[in-house]
Amino acid sequence: MWIDTHCHLDAAEFDADREAVVARARAASVTQLVLPAVEVGNFGAVRELAHRHGLAYALGIHPLYVMRAGEQDLTLLDEALQRHRDDERLVAVGEIGLDFFVPGLDAQRQQHFYRAQLGLARRHGLPVLLHVRRSADQLLAGLRRAEGVTGIAHAFNGSDEQARRFVEMGFRLGFGGTLTFDRSLQIRRLAAGLPESALVLETDAPDIPPHWLYKTAAQRSAGERARNEPGELPRIGAELARLRGWTPELAARITSANARAALPKLAALET
Repeated sequence: MWIDTHCHLDAAEFDADREAVVARARAASVTQLVLPAVEVGNFGAVRELAHRHGLAYALGIHPLYVMRAGEQDLTLLDEALQRHRDDERLVAVGEIGLDFFVPGLDAQRQQHFYRAQLGLARRHGLPVLLHVRRSADQLLAGLRRAEGVTGIAHAFNGSDEQARRFVEMGFRLGFGGTLTFDRSLQIRRLAAGLPESALVLETDAPDIPPHWLYKTAAQRSAGERARNEPGELPRIGAELARLRGWTPELAARITSANARAALPKLAALET
């Protein structure tokens, strides 16, 4: 049984066949999905989908969305976390973090929302789902000021030293489609060499497709799209198993246990 710790099931790419996407995931033994929000406007959508399909969700403001968010959005997030504090399906604050890859984003504004949301996670006793893109050191600096906050560093792509520091702070690191590419040398090295207790799996669907779904630039210019979906997780997990010298069954057992350790409320959803 597999757990997809990061799936944007509410994305428009799934509007035509969302029910079938969930059915395919279940048929592939993906028993749980975590659906992170990206802004106040989709809090209701991820919560409704989680309850409709027996899934888990997180509430937060993504760094790519902070430019159109205001202080009132932080207040609304705080209120939503308080209002749904007894909802067993609300498992984290996320997706939050910092993105220093996309040009034109206000770094100071990102930092403000990141630190504020770490504070909310600490206040409400929830782990976080962290967006990490050329921002690992700055994320770690924020975590040092928010003592006790742990969770998952989603789509981790940092250095060996940065990985070590996240793990020392109690974080698990998320690996997905990128590790299936032979040229992803650093990510594959991390996936093969980190302590097994540090690893969780994710798809980030509909994004970060594995190599078997990849479209070339020519294909993309011709209108072809590579949509990832949670049903691809076992095949991604099989590649992790190959890198680690595990069986796929062992990879599923270890990464699912790590997901439950990172997001403790997941365990109750399986009883």
